[in-house]
Amino acid sequence: MTLAGKTAVVTGGSRGIGRAVVAELRALGANVVFSYAGNADAAEETADATGAVAVKADAADPAGAQALVDAAVDAFGSVDILVNNTGITRDGLLMTMKEDAFDAVIATNLKGAFLTMKAVCRPMMKARWGRIVNLSSVVGLRGNAGQANYSASKAGIIGLTKSAAKELATRDVTVNAVAPGFIDTDMTAALPEKAREELLKSIPMARLGQPEDVAHLVAFLCSEEAGYITGQVVCVDGGMAV
Repeated sequence: MTLAGKTAVVTGGSRGIGRAVVAELRALGANVVFSYAGNADAAEETADATGAVAVKADAADPAGAQALVDAAVDAFGSVDILVNNTGITRDGLLMTMKEDAFDAVIATNLKGAFLTMKAVCRPMMKARWGRIVNLSSVVGLRGNAGQANYSASKAGIIGLTKSAAKELATRDVTVNAVAPGFIDTDMTAALPEKAREELLKSIPMARLGQPEDVAHLVAFLCSEEAGYITGQVVCVDGGMAV
């Protein structure tokens, strides 16, 4: 499997799952441009380690999304692959959740994916080849107490993925979603030990996933070999969603 000659855009590529995806796509030969929001040091480290191009851009802003895609086209001449990884959380119980906490999560996680997908649709359709992979979550399938906004955004990603898959299929542009479970990232590292122990009880494989577990699947869905797979949601969760 190779991605040589392909150009990928990855949103939120400086840390965690995003960084693992950037590294995996680069290892397979793709040119990669990734966005970051505010952590310039992490972005620079990822760019230096992988040879990818870092672009500061807010994918939830129409101008930012277009600028990110334009940067990839300017640098490498095309955009063949889009991986929507950017996501934020603003957790809280539904009855006390502030409206701005709901709006911020929907804007970044769902609207951001919509905007970047819209920006790549035309060049991919013109080229009659493209791969779009959106990062959803098992909580988009199952829900999670205290995460009504995050769960809604990730469930929305699934609907967006399936609808776009139907629209773009005739031009050999595939659109799929990957739904990670609990992955060993900065977010899960901050959990108290007791909460972490309870979390592990809900995972049949009794361990957290690694960012690379997600990146391997994302890379496959970006490949030529995955050309007859579209509109699907694939969980990477150690059996949580079973």
